[in-house]
Amino acid sequence: MPWQAPIARAVTAGTLSVDAAEAIRAGLGQIDAAVTAEKLRVALAALLTEAPSLNADEVFKRARRMRDRLDQAGIAAREKQAHDDRSLKVYRLSNGNVRLNGLFAPEDGEFVLSTFDSITSPRRGGVRFVDPERAAWAQKKQDDPRSTEQINADSLVQLLTIAGEADPGPVFGGCRPAVRVIVTEKAFTAEPAEPGPAEPAAHGQIEGNPVPISQETTDRVLCDTGTRGTKFDDIGQIINVGRDERLFTEKQRAAMGVRDGGCRWIDCDRSPASSEAHHINDWLTDTGDTNLADGVLLCHPHHLLLHNQH
Repeated sequence: MPWQAPIARAVTAGTLSVDAAEAIRAGLGQIDAAVTAEKLRVALAALLTEAPSLNADEVFKRARRMRDRLDQAGIAAREKQAHDDRSLKVYRLSNGNVRLNGLFAPEDGEFVLSTFDSITSPRRGGVRFVDPERAAWAQKKQDDPRSTEQINADSLVQLLTIAGEADPGPVFGGCRPAVRVIVTEKAFTAEPAEPGPAEPAAHGQIEGNPVPISQETTDRVLCDTGTRGTKFDDIGQIINVGRDERLFTEKQRAAMGVRDGGCRWIDCDRSPASSEAHHINDWLTDTGDTNLADGVLLCHPHHLLLHNQH
């Protein structure tokens, strides 16, 4: 493509490696209705000035972020497709064993990874625990004769057993595996984009995952889990880590469970244990309060539907 010509010239001149060139092509992608050749040409020019000081992986990530900024409207569409593609096959083999084969969208997939990472982290050189009880637990995991895959399999059965025996009445709102969503203050405070050719909505990032998430998903996650502000100076040094804000407490979640009896979506019968706490009036844009009168329980699919469809 003509807009890619500078890539070939840089490789020929020896200022860009072949691997970095492929990373740029893959990261910036192809021309489409939203991303014109001119936009890609400008992005490429900026990228080529940085590429000599980066390795191929860093070049790809930088190029992918540039593409995401150029095509923010497409983020929600790709996110929906990833969610629609989710699946979990559970079937019995001829020898009686049962096999699982699943595919999860990035948000749910990171939650699954985080769950099993927290279980097996001592086996993979995880953090060293100062607390004697936690240190003893970590050592026990390291000394466990089972393989990491066997520990994962046994842990999944334990998790399903716990879930099956749990009282569906209470709302589970305490400790959960950490899946953090990172969003800039500018994107966090941005007004939702109006339909039409106006500036598209901002986007966020799931920590550790290269795929961006839409503003609707960011709003939904923050609605249930709260925020923590982290301020940086101009050279990237952290200067302040704020407190958690607008998070429904365990007691508030329990009270909503008693009051709502589960997901409040019409004709939905999901229990409080399967629901998330939603701010009826958005905490940021509508000055909603984190109180019982302004909270309602919604199951994960309906919470997702509400934010995505506004």
